[in-house]
Amino acid sequence: MELKDYIGKPSGAGNIHLERGSVSRFARAVTDENPVYHNKNAAQDAGFDNCPLPPTWTFASEFLGVWPEDKPTDPTNGAGNPLMKIIGNLMKSGGLILHGEQEFRYHQVPQCGETLHWEGKITDIYTKESKGKTMTFIVMENEFTNSKGEPVITEIFNLIHRGA
Repeated sequence: MELKDYIGKPSGAGNIHLERGSVSRFARAVTDENPVYHNKNAAQDAGFDNCPLPPTWTFASEFLGVWPEDKPTDPTNGAGNPLMKIIGNLMKSGGLILHGEQEFRYHQVPQCGETLHWEGKITDIYTKESKGKTMTFIVMENEFTNSKGEPVITEIFNLIHRGA
């Protein structure tokens, strides 16, 4: 399979329950002591119904608020995230893997008590030459929606393989 053939392929899906405990622990881990992430009263005083998610929380969300009995149908049909296959093939010849850019587009403010559904896909793959080395860029997008199917967060990131 050519690299370009992976564009549009799903990378996974999941449901994430936004729980105050994991939100508060994440905020502390990134040294954000803003009371809106730790105290529902402070969040309500700031105009929220419940504690909002700290920025970048979704990037760690597959480790927070995910329950095995609540998994949606696997959009890869058991093939797994194609990113792993791409990276594995690229690494056969050596090189480095780098985390490139990361972007979060917030369409709504997610708050504790909600459940978000996410679906991911590969949106682009391209190469560039740099100092005699080929750099392969793999762009992934995760779309998080609420229980009404409305967009909440779009997360875009890329990984870069720098050939040996």
